Amino acid sequence: MLRAASEQDRSASGPAPGYPEHLRAAVETRLESLRFGTAAEAAGLEQAMRYSLLAGGKRIRPVLTLATASAIGRDPEWVLPLATSIELIHTYSLIHDDLPAMDDDDLRRGRPTCHRAFGEDVAILAGDGLYAEAFVLLLTRQQAEPTRLLAAAAALARATGAQGMVAGQYIDVAGTAEPDPSGLRRLHELKTGRLIAASVECVLLLAGLQDAERVNSFERFARELGVLFQIVDDILDVTGSPETLGKQQGSDERLGKRTYVTEFGLDGARELVAEAHTRARAALAQAAGRAGPHTTADLEQITDFIATRSF
Repeated sequence: MLRAASEQDRSASGPAPGYPEHLRAAVETRLESLRFGTAAEAAGLEQAMRYSLLAGGKRIRPVLTLATASAIGRDPEWVLPLATSIELIHTYSLIHDDLPAMDDDDLRRGRPTCHRAFGEDVAILAGDGLYAEAFVLLLTRQQAEPTRLLAAAAALARATGAQGMVAGQYIDVAGTAEPDPSGLRRLHELKTGRLIAASVECVLLLAGLQDAERVNSFERFARELGVLFQIVDDILDVTGSPETLGKQQGSDERLGKRTYVTEFGLDGARELVAEAHTRARAALAQAAGRAGPHTTADLEQITDFIATRSF
């Protein structure tokens, strides 16, 4: 059984680690166990899907899912099917983002992108396959009361479709965001933030959490965390290196995209990171204040890691 690190655990082992690696390891193990289809003729498709899915990373979105379960007093292992479904969707989005018609990137997590390794046609299909398999996994493996499971599945579909992530991607490539800071925030709330927020909110739906004030606090935390992630991402695109990022640096500038750095400058973007971090931690503290004996320690670690990450 997975569990959050308690105060006693942390004091016994020294300073708290910078990231809940026990949750990341659980996600990695489950992802490695996944197989997609049995037809010998489609073995190359599965190879491409697993190539991108198992490329590593901190697995922030599924780890958020497990940490949220812990924060509401549930065993994180309970939501592993949801968590891995979310990572399949995230991986699909990366494969498609990297395509020549989108961001045209050659590297992802330190190795050739899916379309460079397998060709554009197979990469498109690998992304399509991962998105479909995510919902197969969620609907057949996740244990929950049926109406709650359907609510979570619908929320995840909305968060990643034409009302969420895909809408944000369209606004990004079409350049239709309003030309002010609120337009930039709206773009990234959809493109990046909706899947991050769904990683928290779908757990609350599965659990049927009834405390409206607490649900609202978790939702505010999740939305702010998504924006925080994007601001840091924009900074790293300017200040990072291919070695630390695992991908080409400066792709936003190359593509002429609006970012928090182009809008506010590096110093201004760093100030926004501090403000978003403070708001996210405040919302989380409000959720934790109503949590009884349950802990938000893992969510706190993830929030701090996102604010200070260098890759």
